[in-house]
Amino acid sequence: MITKEQLQQYRTRAKAYLDRAGIVLTAKEAAEIEVADFNLGRTEEIGLELVVYVNTERCCAKELVLFPWQICPEHRHPTVAGEPGKEETFRCRMGQVYLYIPGTPTAAPRARIPQDKKDTFTVWKEIVLNPGEQYTLQPNTLHWFQGGPEGAIVSEFSTKSRDEADVFTDQEINRMTRVL
Repeated sequence: MITKEQLQQYRTRAKAYLDRAGIVLTAKEAAEIEVADFNLGRTEEIGLELVVYVNTERCCAKELVLFPWQICPEHRHPTVAGEPGKEETFRCRMGQVYLYIPGTPTAAPRARIPQDKKDTFTVWKEIVLNPGEQYTLQPNTLHWFQGGPEGAIVSEFSTKSRDEADVFTDQEINRMTRVL
């Protein structure tokens, strides 16, 4: 849960990141930047800012803004109404993003996770994305990601997004943000 004032502060900060990366938004897009706090009240460490350009029955395109060390928590995109979960490609535009997926755990991952949430992060194969690099996740793949020391902007290209159906490892999470 976040307040209206916090919502506006995060939108303003995310817009500044997008401006710095040379990503131009319309006034309407800037005013509607989504702030995902996952209803934990810890947006600075577990949160995400999003701009959704398009989300149709066939495709979706978004910009994801991560502040320094901000985490999009572990989740997967399951089958919904008989349709495969979301396939998504992340392309780093600015900063550095640490993406974690199933596989052999990375010996010394760069991630910084809150100690009280360490049990909610179970996949530790690290993929580091720098500007211009990308990675594609298949449907229903457990994953999470974190902005590096300068934060990150990631363009996401995917099949239809159904964020409300995402399944999170942390049972305390509710994907849809509530604003007080």
